[in-house]
Amino acid sequence: MLQILKISTSNKGIPVKLTHKLLPLLTVLVTSNAYATDGYFAHGYGVKSQGMGGVGIALPQDAIATATNPAGMGLIGDRVDFGVTWFRPQREAEIVGNNMGGGFSADGKYDANDTENFVIPEFGYNRQINPEVTLGVSVYGNGGMNTDYKKSIPLFGSTAPRMDLAQLFIAPTVTWKVNESNTVGVAVNLAYQRFEIKGLQGFDRQGYTKHVGKVTNNDYDSSYGAGVHIGWIGQVNDAVTLGATYQSKTYMSKFDKYKGLFAEDGDFDIPESYGVGIAVKATPALTVAADVQRINYSKVDSVGNSINNLLLNGQPLGADKGAGFAWKDVTAVKLGANYAWNENLTVRAGYNHSTQPIRKSETLFNILAPGVVQDHITLGATYVLPNKSELSFTYMHAFEEKVRGSGSIPSSFGGGNANLKMYEDSLGIAYGWKL
Repeated sequence: MLQILKISTSNKGIPVKLTHKLLPLLTVLVTSNAYATDGYFAHGYGVKSQGMGGVGIALPQDAIATATNPAGMGLIGDRVDFGVTWFRPQREAEIVGNNMGGGFSADGKYDANDTENFVIPEFGYNRQINPEVTLGVSVYGNGGMNTDYKKSIPLFGSTAPRMDLAQLFIAPTVTWKVNESNTVGVAVNLAYQRFEIKGLQGFDRQGYTKHVGKVTNNDYDSSYGAGVHIGWIGQVNDAVTLGATYQSKTYMSKFDKYKGLFAEDGDFDIPESYGVGIAVKATPALTVAADVQRINYSKVDSVGNSINNLLLNGQPLGADKGAGFAWKDVTAVKLGANYAWNENLTVRAGYNHSTQPIRKSETLFNILAPGVVQDHITLGATYVLPNKSELSFTYMHAFEEKVRGSGSIPSSFGGGNANLKMYEDSLGIAYGWKL
């Protein structure tokens, strides 16, 4: 793992030492998290951005800016930011119309909230090297998914299913101010992900998987990889700023302990994404912004392949064309406003809508990953303390969303449908300052 360079500075008498010891702590905290917002990506990165619906492609506000657009680090100056978010997803599955013969049915409601509270930290540091160049790093949870059922689901196995996926990005970033109006940025996404699943004994057998014994109940496995994130921000005039960003697929090492579950012998890359944004300073106190982001989940086989590859086409789990969750690509539209109430207080609000990644015909496997929420509202605020440091807050609510299955449980499993339901809440707090 990358080690953060040791930095010694101060802020109005507050000593700061950021050493390589910080990263293991962040790794432990981030990999105990769960996400399910814009698919399984977070709705926004950085507490300030989260308070505005996740916008940030054309409006960087802190040293977590790399996560949204690396070019933003070129506009924030010398900064340090720490933050933490409490995240609480509520997820449920229901099976209806199932008949496995002999009077046996899997019908019923299944509560996936045996674990329901998660803590997600963030950290960023940025330094202006000269008037044109900055160097920095952002550390953040990219995304993930967690379900922890309270009882077994007979269609899957003999014990209660539990899935835990977490992804950590460490993104060293360099920016260059091309001219007075245009800034470009490049980040190397160094990624770590951790995964565990339990309760899939029904799929851990010949004919269902390419690698028997590598499907379920094998404790945590880790994966490492890298990708590239590039961005641009351009100031059209004193009021209008535009931005664009592209994040490549992050190519990850394989989950060897689960090579019988994921396609291509345990491959689970992180999908590419790209987006555009605009920020408009409507008045000296009010800024409004909008982003449109595209996440290409379907381009990762272990996420995009259909379970029908197993049930109808004879491709076992773990094979090159092995089954996945059949997620569609997602488009997220983010809107936000930022109002300077006075010189010490800024308030924020936002809205985020993403398209639905889960097909009605593919809800069976997605009992494990019910990332169905689509609509989010957010609130936020920043207060400048007497020592000129900043304390920021955010709240997010993702409204309850349901996906009702349609022919989603094949006859070989007794037929019927799986229905999915989810809503979410989160609270975040961050502390930052200019160096």
